[in-house]
Amino acid sequence: NSSESHNCAKSILTSDRLQMVVTLSEFFNETWEAANCANCLKNSSEGLSDSTVEFLDLFNKSLTCFEHNLQGQITYLSPNNNTEVCRNCNETYKKLNDLYNSLQRMNRQGGESGHSAHLCIDVEDAMNITRKLWSRTFNCSRPCSDTVPVIAVSSFVLFLPIVFYLSSFLHSKQKKRILILPKRIQSNAGLVNIQEKYS
Repeated sequence: NSSESHNCAKSILTSDRLQMVVTLSEFFNETWEAANCANCLKNSSEGLSDSTVEFLDLFNKSLTCFEHNLQGQITYLSPNNNTEVCRNCNETYKKLNDLYNSLQRMNRQGGESGHSAHLCIDVEDAMNITRKLWSRTFNCSRPCSDTVPVIAVSSFVLFLPIVFYLSSFLHSKQKKRILILPKRIQSNAGLVNIQEKYS
């Protein structure tokens, strides 16, 4: 009976004291939501979205490039040993990083999956692994090229008040103030003293 099927399923699922089936079902649903797994899929959840497939393909190419350029080198890498990796894999890494940034922007607007939140955990973990390899293991990160202009502008702004006060001091006319004492009639205290003498 269709009207009783829901109650039947509920009684079967919750028949044991621990309710293992319900607990596991809730755990997997919460994990799916927390990991934003739906953001890697198409709207109808038929398979991976085109952007996710493209990203994973570039990710695999980057790892392959890293491995290919490390063959024959010592496992422990000093900062100077990895110039070959940095030079040969720079283009692949840059494409992967640009694609990840565009996926983040697109995902904030809803993306292919129709869910607006973080990217799915597979894409975020893949990018974290690649960035860690690129910057820490291979030491391929380059300092920001905007550092010099930022320091120059900051120094200019900091010295503006000093320049202002110096210029105002040098260009203003310095006049010595001469205090002119007013000529007044002597105070009446002298007259009082004279009167006291005579009285």
